[in-house]
Amino acid sequence: MNMLFHDATGAVIKKGDTIREPKHTKGGVLETFDVVLANPPFSIKNWGMDEAKADDYGRFVYGIPPKSYGDLAFVEHMIASLNSKGRMATVLPHGVLFRGSSEGKIRTAILKDDLIEAVIGLPQNIFYGTGIPAAILVINKDKSEDRKGKVLFIYASQGFVKDGNKNKLRDEDIEKIVSTFDAFESVEKYAEVVSLEDIENNDYNLNISRYVDTTEEEEEVDIDKVIGEIRDINVRLSENEDKLNGFLRELGFGEI
Repeated sequence: MNMLFHDATGAVIKKGDTIREPKHTKGGVLETFDVVLANPPFSIKNWGMDEAKADDYGRFVYGIPPKSYGDLAFVEHMIASLNSKGRMATVLPHGVLFRGSSEGKIRTAILKDDLIEAVIGLPQNIFYGTGIPAAILVINKDKSEDRKGKVLFIYASQGFVKDGNKNKLRDEDIEKIVSTFDAFESVEKYAEVVSLEDIENNDYNLNISRYVDTTEEEEEVDIDKVIGEIRDINVRLSENEDKLNGFLRELGFGEI
């Protein structure tokens, strides 16, 4: 739809069910591409699990996702649609990064093949139809030597501006994400380059907050100042209590 709205020319657009009946095939074989970009439906149910078990295209080598979450089915389809030097980026709900069971096994297998290049956390409420935060998963079948055995985590959740009832990425927010990805370096409170060994030690959990320190430093408390303020409060309380007791005595009541 995005391509149609922007009058993209030279594109081959085919309507169909990507999982049950992929359209980009030749001679019964899945076509492969240099680059794949996608924004599949989030956590779709009844996505075609039965068909995936009998898939003729060899797309689900990392495992079959659960019936109730189709996110990784689309990821596996996209990986299978890449050529040997192909790259892809897809938008996914955060649950894909840490859910266990069959999804955890699929995520682990993809990581062990060293395909994941980056995980980028986006602000919540930037997509129509859902307010949940999403992440961009970047996969590269031909990582450069300096990126092999590593994953870049980017915490871009706070870079946005309010636009009506939605949040919107500004040009500077996008530029920061892109420049950080290109540099592939750690940035305090924003990005962290993590080894696959460290990810393994975290049970192959890709939750961004496990790797990027997003905590805000707490303001240092001046204990002497706080004690002084407490003493002042106690003095005022005592003075007010004395005044109140004076009023009570004048009225013939007992003191508190």
